[in-house]
Amino acid sequence: MAEVFLARHGRTAYNHERRFQGQLPVALDEVGRQQAQALAEQAGRHGFGALWSSPLRRARETADAVSARIGLEPREDARLMETDAGDWTDRTFVDVQAEAPAEFERFVALDPTFAFPRGESFAAQKLRVEAALADVREGPLPALVVCHGVVIRLAIYGLQANGSAPPRIENATLVPLGD
Repeated sequence: MAEVFLARHGRTAYNHERRFQGQLPVALDEVGRQQAQALAEQAGRHGFGALWSSPLRRARETADAVSARIGLEPREDARLMETDAGDWTDRTFVDVQAEAPAEFERFVALDPTFAFPRGESFAAQKLRVEAALADVREGPLPALVVCHGVVIRLAIYGLQANGSAPPRIENATLVPLGD
């Protein structure tokens, strides 16, 4: 059985609109709050010994719902935050794809050479996520980490040098992390 589980935060209006939220403090929408409650119920069946969270509002709201169900206080770690989307922050996927199709495809594929314009690279994000997960593994286990889609994709699939896109992680999905 996995010792570390990752969970993507519940849905936000930005998720619904397919808009880059990056590190903005975006709240859950009504669907996202319901998803967070469902995730909390699922988490209640795992006997977690630790609860970690990105400090971004959408992740922390999700972690707070889980906390209320499992009785563990979330431990925030900024290394678990979503990628800094730089100039793409607050823009729709459709607009960015139309303006910069090659760069958008590199974003989708988790290309190791991709960096958001005036933002963070996936390579830099991967390093901070790996360091955070190493610390999670040093603490009480099993542990639940409430974070973001790209964080989970980087943790599971790594960077994609072959150009193939790893699967998208749906909101409020609980994913076991292999060793």
